[in-house]
Amino acid sequence: MKLLFVADPLESFKTYKDTTYAMMREAAARGHELLACEPEHVSWRRGARVSAPLRAFTLTGDAHAWFAPRGEQGVVTALADVDAVVMRKDPPFDSEYFYATHLLGQAEREGARVFNSPRALRDHPEKLAILEFPQFIGPTLVTRSESEIKHFHAEHRDIILKPLDGMGGMGIFRVGPDGLNLGSIIETLNQGGAQTVMVQRYLTEIVKGDKRILVIGGEPVPFALARIPQGSEIRGNLAVGGKGVAQPLSPRDREIAEAIGPVLNRRGLLLVGLDVIGDCLTEINVTSPTGFQEITEQSGVDVAARFVDALERASQARAAGG
Repeated sequence: MKLLFVADPLESFKTYKDTTYAMMREAAARGHELLACEPEHVSWRRGARVSAPLRAFTLTGDAHAWFAPRGEQGVVTALADVDAVVMRKDPPFDSEYFYATHLLGQAEREGARVFNSPRALRDHPEKLAILEFPQFIGPTLVTRSESEIKHFHAEHRDIILKPLDGMGGMGIFRVGPDGLNLGSIIETLNQGGAQTVMVQRYLTEIVKGDKRILVIGGEPVPFALARIPQGSEIRGNLAVGGKGVAQPLSPRDREIAEAIGPVLNRRGLLLVGLDVIGDCLTEINVTSPTGFQEITEQSGVDVAARFVDALERASQARAAGG
């Protein structure tokens, strides 16, 4: 198959941990052709199809110069003319990401097979997607109202506040029972009522890790990556120094994944990352879920192989009209 990865520049990859690289490595091992472009390179004009100048490349096995050009570079190609398009652009989900999903949606109408589905990416903002599954989440408030946030704090005493467009733990604040700096934090995140904020009760189980559960083709990977905060940090995100520890899914983890996974898969979400603290779902990641390499290295479960298996099946089913 010809696989096109729409992603950040190849030169920016940290291959020792990058999930997209793990996908590429597994696909190359099966003989699939690797192609890449960045969202900014995708365009459409009347009378033509959604296209992009593509980089064809091979993997070298070198940790630093990890890819090498293959054949002619920058050949403008319709996305519908490759076998699968894997959307792996990292957040934030800003206006340009939003526009990219519309171009990819047009490519789908022209026959492209895009994973995850562009429409599903738009319909499942990573912070707000949990609202559909209230039975699995802890006390949560989404609002622009300063007074509602203060009432939520008065009720729950220990809370987490975060912006809806953050990634990697950016912009997350904890306010304890003393309410110290609550007003200032609300001003910073809420910007005078201009920005919507998510507020959740602080979950003490975070000390055991913020678990990333990967769901591929509707099926959970049997190991989660628990991202454990270090030192005085409240965030477990690997991007801010959290320690990643692979661990078997608990019965509750599996309950959540098996309830949500098939629903999202039917909507075109081939790969999903569920974030769970203790027994509570906190986020649903659909843009560029990570953790493949850490889970594989620590558990022996080949996550990339599971993903490429699912990608091959899904692409073949789309080609057959399924």
